[in-house]
Amino acid sequence: MKTPIRTLATATLLMLSLTACTGGDDADPRSGPPLVVNEDGTSQVDGSALASNLDGLPQESVSDAEKASLAYMREEEKLAHDVYAVFDAAWGGQLRIFGNIASSEATHTAAVLQLLNRYALPDPAAGLPPGRFANATLQGLYADLVAKGSPSLTQALMVGAQIEELDIADIQAALANINNQDIRLVYENLMKGSRNHLRSFVKTLGQQGVAYIPVYLSGAAYEAIVSSPIER
Repeated sequence: MKTPIRTLATATLLMLSLTACTGGDDADPRSGPPLVVNEDGTSQVDGSALASNLDGLPQESVSDAEKASLAYMREEEKLAHDVYAVFDAAWGGQLRIFGNIASSEATHTAAVLQLLNRYALPDPAAGLPPGRFANATLQGLYADLVAKGSPSLTQALMVGAQIEELDIADIQAALANINNQDIRLVYENLMKGSRNHLRSFVKTLGQQGVAYIPVYLSGAAYEAIVSSPIER
């Protein structure tokens, strides 16, 4: 028996309508980019989207250099969060930048934790309160940065820019010894976030009438970042 043309058309329209309502697989936010960039430049890692991205990549053997890098990066991102939290408590009533970026850094260190868990590697930051680090170098750096940024809002903003510079330089150096696709994915997104945060700190310093001079990046590399718009 032949199906009436009108019935076929109705069925087709119904299927199209259902697809539009559900958005299809492409509408699933978990399949999108792992880094969510806000208008102010704060760049957060979406944990669900990152997990979805990682699921599509192979789990490869992890070298000793990669293991050491993941442990260090987990705490370096925690350091950024912890320093900004201190500055937000002191200067948050005047500027929201520290609180906003601290929230972003919490997602950054959680992204590295996803990699540690993916490879069943120990978490050096497990159980550590704010301001405490397993790595002695980072422990000393935390104390120095908090002391340097505490005297004034301007100094705190300078320290913020310095932290983002250091993150960029450290990730660039680490990528030279990293082959795993999943680790590179996370690191490249973290570095993108740090570039955006550096732009935000430098812009805020400019609004305070202060010119920032790079500490860890070359003048050319620094200018290339701050003279370009927020990356999305």
